[in-house]
Amino acid sequence: MSADFVAASPVRSAIEVEVVSMQGNAFSARDDRVAVEQALEIRVAGADPVITMRTPGHDRELAAGLLLSEGLVRHADDFHTLAQLIDQPDVIQVVLAGEGTEQGQVLQRSSLSTSACGVCGKSKLNLESMRGLPPLPEGPHVSAELLSALPARLRQRQAVFDRTGGLHAAALFSLQGELEAVREDVGRHNAMDKLNGWALLEQRLPLSDRIVLLSGRASFELIQKCVMARATIVCAISAPSSYAVALAEEAGITLVGFLREGRFNIYSNPERILRAPALAQGA
Repeated sequence: MSADFVAASPVRSAIEVEVVSMQGNAFSARDDRVAVEQALEIRVAGADPVITMRTPGHDRELAAGLLLSEGLVRHADDFHTLAQLIDQPDVIQVVLAGEGTEQGQVLQRSSLSTSACGVCGKSKLNLESMRGLPPLPEGPHVSAELLSALPARLRQRQAVFDRTGGLHAAALFSLQGELEAVREDVGRHNAMDKLNGWALLEQRLPLSDRIVLLSGRASFELIQKCVMARATIVCAISAPSSYAVALAEEAGITLVGFLREGRFNIYSNPERILRAPALAQGA
C-alpha cells in the first residue's frame, strides 16, 4: 500500500450550538453539544465517487470497511492506495490492487449506497458478496456472565456519545471480555464499517475469535457486515430485525439481543453461550 496522506485540519466530532431549553414551564438559552455530520467522498479508481454522511474521524477505516462489506477487498494488501487528501480532508482516494477498470465495473454492479443507511439507495441487496465464504467454526464459547458485563465496558469508552448523546457505536471484545476497539458515528452502519476497516487494516480479520457489540439494534445490513468480517458472536443492546435473525441463523452467527446486565435473548445458534459462569474458551 502506498504512503498515507493525513488531513491537515483537526478532526471535530462534536460542536457547540445554541439551543432553547424547556424544563417545567420555563425556557432558557444555553449551549449544547451535537455530533458532527459531514459528507465523505470515496473515490475508487474506475468508479463514480461514493458520497456517505458520517462523523469525521477514522475515515480511511470507514472506506476500507465499506469496501469489505461489498466484497471488493478481503485483506489490507488489496489496497494499492488508501489515502486521505491533505487539501481535501473529506475525500478518500482508493486504488485497488489489480485492474482498475474491472474494479470499477464490480463497484457499479454492487450499487454502493450514498448514505449511512446501508441498504437505502441501493437498487438491490448485495447478497453476492457473501456467497463462497467458508463456514464459521463451531466455537468459540463464552459465558453468559461475561456477555452481561460488556455493555457497561462499552459505555465507559463512548467519549463522543457522553458529550452529545447522538452517536452509535460498534465495539470489538476479546473472548476474555477485554475491549480492543470501539468506533462511533452518527450512522450505525458507518460505526460497523469503521470497526471492520480497523480490523482489516490492522490485520485482525477474521473476527471469528472475537465478540462484536452493537450499541443499538441489529439490522440485516449490520449482520451482513459481520458476515463479511467472519464474526461468530454478535451482540446488540437493542432488538434485532427478522431479516437479521434469518441471516445470522443461515450464516452460523450467534446473535444476542437486548443485552443488559443479567439478561439477554439469544436469537440464533445458542450453543456458543455457556449457561454456567465460566472462562471464555477458544474455538
